[in-house]
Amino acid sequence: MNYTRRIGLRYYSTASPSTSHFNQRIASLKHASGPTKVDDALQLFDEMLQRQPPPNIIQLNQLITVIVKMKQYSTALSLYKQLKLMGIPTDLYAMNISINCHCRLDQVAYGFALLATILKQGHQPDLATYNTLIHGLVLADRVFEAVELFKKLLREKVCEPNQVMYGSVINGLCKVGHTSKALELLRFMESSSCKPGVEQYSVVIDSLCKDKMVDHALELFAKMTEKGVLADVITYNSLILGLCNFGQETEAAKLLIDMEGKGISPSVVTFNILVDSFCKQGSVKDAELAVQAMVRRDEAEKVIDRMMEQDVVPDIITYSSLINGYCKKKQVRNPAAAKELFKEMQAKGLTPTVLTYGILFQGMCNNSQCSDALALFRSLESNKMMNDAGLYTILINGCSKCGKPDLAMDLFDELLSKGLKPNVRTYGVMIRVYCEEGLLVKGKELLRKMEENGCLPNSFTYNVIVRELLKKNESGEAEIYLEEMINRGFMPDHATFENILVRIPNVGKDSRLRTIVQKLTSVERKVGRNLV
Repeated sequence: MNYTRRIGLRYYSTASPSTSHFNQRIASLKHASGPTKVDDALQLFDEMLQRQPPPNIIQLNQLITVIVKMKQYSTALSLYKQLKLMGIPTDLYAMNISINCHCRLDQVAYGFALLATILKQGHQPDLATYNTLIHGLVLADRVFEAVELFKKLLREKVCEPNQVMYGSVINGLCKVGHTSKALELLRFMESSSCKPGVEQYSVVIDSLCKDKMVDHALELFAKMTEKGVLADVITYNSLILGLCNFGQETEAAKLLIDMEGKGISPSVVTFNILVDSFCKQGSVKDAELAVQAMVRRDEAEKVIDRMMEQDVVPDIITYSSLINGYCKKKQVRNPAAAKELFKEMQAKGLTPTVLTYGILFQGMCNNSQCSDALALFRSLESNKMMNDAGLYTILINGCSKCGKPDLAMDLFDELLSKGLKPNVRTYGVMIRVYCEEGLLVKGKELLRKMEENGCLPNSFTYNVIVRELLKKNESGEAEIYLEEMINRGFMPDHATFENILVRIPNVGKDSRLRTIVQKLTSVERKVGRNLV
């Protein structure tokens, strides 16, 4: 919420509160919470200005800093504007706060304008000023400008960079994919008087993992530890995620044990990474083993219980992952483990997302419970959920696979009547439904319609149409679609290839299908040679 300040004060008792009284109120605000916190801060600001003489700028800065920490950047700027109009002089600290607020509001240009004002007034910008501006440039995705400013400060010896400044530049370089440059800067930092801390190492380790260079990340982790820099939960999370992405869940679980052995408590993010990784394989038991070797029973609730024991509150991602795990194990029955987990999640005040509903609908449909899935969908009160094309696609696909093609077609018509835009998967599923129901003409019409609507067919769509045409012995038209799909970079899948091969006439007879197959095998050989 933005708080607009009026220029003017509320009037209170004529008694003038002491400086210590204001200090106590400011300290109390720092630890306060709730919806009235900003209003309380603004009321205190008005009381402070009502005092005669007004408090000094140091005390006012302390209060405005509290407001900035509430992320009320526009409000903070308006308060400084009010001080200026009242003739209360500000200091460099106040200017730095203002620069920070402008940068947080994506107004870096105003931040640099304030830098010019500082210089014009004869003041010397300090390290905090330049730290704030460099961080602001990174926030605004102007990383190379941040790097240039950093280089200028070093070259001209304007100030000695600290961990914060190095960290901003390293973070920026990683943000734009220049991990190698970030690593170079980290090495330079190691040789300087300002040694890197866990924050700087963690940023580079995370970026290396995202670049699929997990071995290099582990090497840097080992060197960091050798230098006496203790890893934190963020460092471990990056490494655990990197290992899981490479299918090395066992090594990731060892890291979990290692971090707990060093007294570092896993966060909800840590558990989510491991639970999600194992559940993607349909292995809830492995998810349990990952979060704690002691837990060996195949029950997702044990994962939740273990997290609760560690004072880690499971969030929507954790529950979604576990529901997905149960669905993949085909345990969605009545009363189903996934449904029970779904109810437990809601009972704990967590609102299911589109992803959560999608996972549950998919699991129910895969277990021939599409009617139940559709009933749950109809019960949703959220317009956002009811108007999600992805959920419609899951239900359309589920109904067709449950032997209810008419229901699938009705759902597709409903999607269109709502003005929702089908995606390539929606079109592909419906084209398959039409083809399976002998409505090839409607399937072909929909194929052309999707292109008219700016949605290009994919490999699945073409393969469905081509197979259906071949089944109906309409080889000539199938050849046209085959040529079209090949020209667009798509290849026939195994089932389509089999249908083509059985329809190629004996040697000696002209066949366009044979020419297409020869063209395909030629392409495959070229690709194979390029890969060697």
